[in-house]
Amino acid sequence: MIWSCPVEDFYKILEVDYDATDEKIRLNYRRLALKWHPDKHNGDSTVTEKFQEINEAYKVLSDPAKRIEYDFTGIYEIDKYTLREYLARFKGMILTCNGLGISQPSIW
Repeated sequence: MIWSCPVEDFYKILEVDYDATDEKIRLNYRRLALKWHPDKHNGDSTVTEKFQEINEAYKVLSDPAKRIEYDFTGIYEIDKYTLREYLARFKGMILTCNGLGISQPSIW
């Protein structure tokens, strides 16, 4: 699936951690949607774009199947993350691989 907002990280748009609960995502979405609603800003086009980004991020992160797909196929531009953000973003995949017993073969 190709996301219409490929440059931005949906978690950052909604200002939540990568392991945020559904409730936290919902609460942040409501807060941001109220803050950036175009009716409050007299139709400013930049506000409208921000509002659309928030809605798209919420559509993906609020749906469990879409969220899993996004987590595995979403933003992978490593240079856009600090080490802490990178580890937080991909810890699910890292832990899953280790939890399944997948290990690196010894080169020695």
